[in-house]
Amino acid sequence: MRYFVHLVLLFALCSSQAFANDTQVVELIVFRQSSESLPAHRVAPDNWANGSTRLSEEQLRSTHLDHLAAKLTPEQGYQILLHKAWLQNSDEASRHIAISQGAAHFDHYPVEGTLTFEFDRSSVVELDLWINQFNPDNTLLSSERFKQKTIVANGQVTFVDHSTLGALIRIQAQKAPASQAEDVNPTDFE
Repeated sequence: MRYFVHLVLLFALCSSQAFANDTQVVELIVFRQSSESLPAHRVAPDNWANGSTRLSEEQLRSTHLDHLAAKLTPEQGYQILLHKAWLQNSDEASRHIAISQGAAHFDHYPVEGTLTFEFDRSSVVELDLWINQFNPDNTLLSSERFKQKTIVANGQVTFVDHSTLGALIRIQAQKAPASQAEDVNPTDFE
């Protein structure tokens, strides 16, 4: 009976709720996979962030999918538009994040948009990105919209296809420091 209780506790630790309280490392590559662009019927709205939490410099991390990004070359017909990695908290307030790439022109960026997360064993991510073109006076000329909802298996790279645009995304639990892992004593569970 005692082992059954320990087994139940082990399952509880591995449950989606336990994962949902962790911090993940999210890495996103957005790229053009065609020389064509398909402008949306309207330009990106001024409230493109829509109340989402802006990605801060403190959240940014070094990228680890560089070997995949290196294959997305113009010679192969690709153009990388955004490549970022960041720490993503699972608390409710941080599940809606606003990201951008490039220099701002009247509060718009060449790449801007939001990601909405539902964390579980396989996470659900909704991308709502705008790829913007600017006039010589830095006003918006046209925008492409990349809006897609996808399931991302945790720890695996997922490809998201969206016509002339594509994305690679990986969500991985942040590794605990080695000192914390060594503090666990297996005899505590006997």
